[in-house]
Amino acid sequence: MGARTKVDDATVSTIWHAMQSICREMRHTVELTAQSSVIAQLHDLSVGIFDASAQALAIPVGIPVHHLGTEFAIKDIASKFKDNLKPGDVFLTNDPYHGGHNCHLPDWGFIKPIFYKDELLFWTLVRGHQQDSGGSYPGGYFPGGYDIHAEGICIPPTKVFDGGKEQTAIFELIWNNVRFPEEIRQDNYAMIASAQICEKRLIELLDKYGKATTLECVDEMLSRTEKAVRTEIKKIPSGKYYGEAATDDDGTILDEPVWVRCDLEVKGDEIFIDFSRSDAQRQGFINSIYASTYANAIAAVILTLDPAIVDFHNQGSMKPIHVTIKPGTWVSAQYPACVGGSPVQAGVPTIESVLIALAQACPERAIAAAGRNRTDRNFGLDPRTGKNYVRLCFGSTGSLGAVNGYDGYSGTFGIQGRGVLHRADIEEDEIRFPWLVLQYEFAPDLMGAGKWRGGFGIHWKAINKGVVAGFLTGNSDGDATQGHGVLGGQPTFYNRTYIRRGNEEIRVKSHRLFWLQPGDIEIKLASGGGGVGNPAERDPGKVLEDVRNEVVSLEAARDIYKVEINPKTMEIDREKTEKLRAGQV
Repeated sequence: MGARTKVDDATVSTIWHAMQSICREMRHTVELTAQSSVIAQLHDLSVGIFDASAQALAIPVGIPVHHLGTEFAIKDIASKFKDNLKPGDVFLTNDPYHGGHNCHLPDWGFIKPIFYKDELLFWTLVRGHQQDSGGSYPGGYFPGGYDIHAEGICIPPTKVFDGGKEQTAIFELIWNNVRFPEEIRQDNYAMIASAQICEKRLIELLDKYGKATTLECVDEMLSRTEKAVRTEIKKIPSGKYYGEAATDDDGTILDEPVWVRCDLEVKGDEIFIDFSRSDAQRQGFINSIYASTYANAIAAVILTLDPAIVDFHNQGSMKPIHVTIKPGTWVSAQYPACVGGSPVQAGVPTIESVLIALAQACPERAIAAAGRNRTDRNFGLDPRTGKNYVRLCFGSTGSLGAVNGYDGYSGTFGIQGRGVLHRADIEEDEIRFPWLVLQYEFAPDLMGAGKWRGGFGIHWKAINKGVVAGFLTGNSDGDATQGHGVLGGQPTFYNRTYIRRGNEEIRVKSHRLFWLQPGDIEIKLASGGGGVGNPAERDPGKVLEDVRNEVVSLEAARDIYKVEINPKTMEIDREKTEKLRAGQV
């Protein structure tokens, strides 16, 4: 590739930020043109730029399982098509196996090689969650599948544009095997257009700075980030640490938790994570492949590093972090294991187990668990349009956990989504789907208490204004398991979902399929995040503020936080508070 020249800091910074800006433009393009609510509203979408050898260069905004393991897919594509790669090619894959290394079938990834003067220099990824991928029930997350083929169409890395020419017959075959083909077609074209924008912008960058300078900047970007991450890891005391977390069950064998076990070792400026003692892979839909577990483990470590480098993570960040998993465990599942629920059912406890281990290693950066998911799917016929629908809404999931020194963010969805996933806009949700939201608010006493408390829990209620509808709770968790609190903070609360049918109230657990009647009301009580530190050490003024805001009850203030508040004046009784905290009452 020729000799590289030493570039100045200003040029490195320009190239660095240009690539991140390109990624943001790619996301913006898809979000403005996508037709589905899951991409346009919920932003279940990730993009990235990779070098010719599949190293991640720019991944500024996205979901870990979407792009942190993309190197494995790119390497397999490069190997499979090594004699048949050309400008204008676009590959599509959603298959977790057979070279796709994809999280689960609803996440479709368009991967494009980018050539400059007939030389392959970069790859780009656009991965987005589709409304449907076929399978037994609309939208996926079906807990009762026998194998992955019950979950939908499996697309190995497939060339859907060959030298710039659309392979229409392949697209038609794929779209014929999914529900809502027209909406998915439009989303797919938006994603492909985004990849083409990336190609255009990178070529402009290469034209301006030249190949040698651009690639020298890439090398410098990777080197600087690796150095920064190694410096951060060296601040963590060397030693062996352990964490474990579980999902409620596997969706087939019910009410039997399935465990992730994390053995984490810090050695100087490297971290070694081993999940090999985790439970064996299951028949149910909760399994995860290696690439997804790898991505979540990397993401968990990054959460505990200096936030000053948060915008600059790339492959250099990953090099000092080593992830080992025994094949055949449920977090390194083998074909043909079901993986439909893996982003939540495996992803969340994977991240939690790493954070638990790291909280022991560096308690000053301890992070508590976010509220477990309460994001179910409804599907059926919309009587207003006469068309079928599938509805996924993140609105009913609780908030994030506390961080040592800070309360958890309220309203931000799920730790596995890294703040990228959004809650649906209620008004647009009601326009799109035959559901009327009756209640949507923060609920009192549903967060893990602590010196720094978790973000607030959610009380959500909606009525089915349509006909008989399916209710899949496969994307939910936390009925039988809890997210962790740390350093004496409380864990998350157990989630609860009920169906009110006339005077009857029916409990619905996670990982089930339930049928709703017209007029049925879904009621969800979703826990907020876990707490950090002893609740009795929380600033009484902050407890009073939460009581006045009606997110902490007077009883919880007294019994948990040890703060006595006069119910008439709504002021702190300092004398009684001191006695409570001294254990004299």
